[in-house]
Amino acid sequence: MRRACLMVALTAILVAGFTPATASAAPRFTTSMEAFEPGGTITRVDVTRPSSDRTAAPQSIANAAAVTPIETNGPSETTFDLVFVGDGYTSSQLGTYSQHVRSSIAALFAIEPYKSYRKQFNLWQVDVVSPQSGITNDPTQGVRRNTALGSYFWCGGIERLLCVNETKANQYAAAAPDVDQVIMLANTTKYGGAGGGVATSSGGNIQASQIVAHELGHSIGGLADEYDYGTCETREPREPNASALTAQQMKDRRAKWYSWLGKPSPDGGTVGAFEGSRYCKTGMYRPSVNSLMRTLGQPFNPPSTEAMIAGFHREAAARH
Repeated sequence: MRRACLMVALTAILVAGFTPATASAAPRFTTSMEAFEPGGTITRVDVTRPSSDRTAAPQSIANAAAVTPIETNGPSETTFDLVFVGDGYTSSQLGTYSQHVRSSIAALFAIEPYKSYRKQFNLWQVDVVSPQSGITNDPTQGVRRNTALGSYFWCGGIERLLCVNETKANQYAAAAPDVDQVIMLANTTKYGGAGGGVATSSGGNIQASQIVAHELGHSIGGLADEYDYGTCETREPREPNASALTAQQMKDRRAKWYSWLGKPSPDGGTVGAFEGSRYCKTGMYRPSVNSLMRTLGQPFNPPSTEAMIAGFHREAAARH
């Protein structure tokens, strides 16, 4: 399972340690990330970050973190394991962290098809204790917090972009019996989050929980982003909810979501081929006018829902 893969990757990372406060003089790396507006708009941005965001924690400390099973619905071989880690919670604030985990879970499983397929998930809480309460650059830039996972707002100069040391987050998450997706909750009520190998979300801001629902669309359903910003590849993609084919071409070739064309979509319209998807403004189509893979707060469209349900069962199918 992925836990073994995480540990192999972690042992390969040997990067000198720096903090965001001294990042101007530190080695840096650039990565592509998703950023989320409070109104639900999603964009993809290239972010230059300090190499401290990849520095490992002492493994003995990460291994000693307490793990709480929030909900177990079956063996990890046949379920999807979501592992929550927290940052900026002191030892006296673990009760608050636990509340944030549960509110994030409640928000996620209020959304279909998560709601109907909750039994396909195991949910784990890993208690990560920070020396200081809060998050760097919260409430304003220049505020520094000494936290276990080094999370911070204003990542890449974007206020709402909440970055975390993914190496450390993965180390702590590996204390759980199995890991399929890591979700980092930050001790803040300020809206923010980010997509990536570790999805981040503000623990005290319920609106930010939509970020987790979107990110799981990628990791569980293999879904494409349905928004556009002009930089794209217009070849036919592998993702089930994006296509270079028009509606008529889908019908003629019995391809992609042809069987859904003309049927109702939860956004109030019907399933079709709407231009603008997978970062392309033209030449790439999405199944509905709007959806969770395009805008936070929207429902999944029918082809994406179908892909999510298939993803919920993928691990079980792989074992038989």
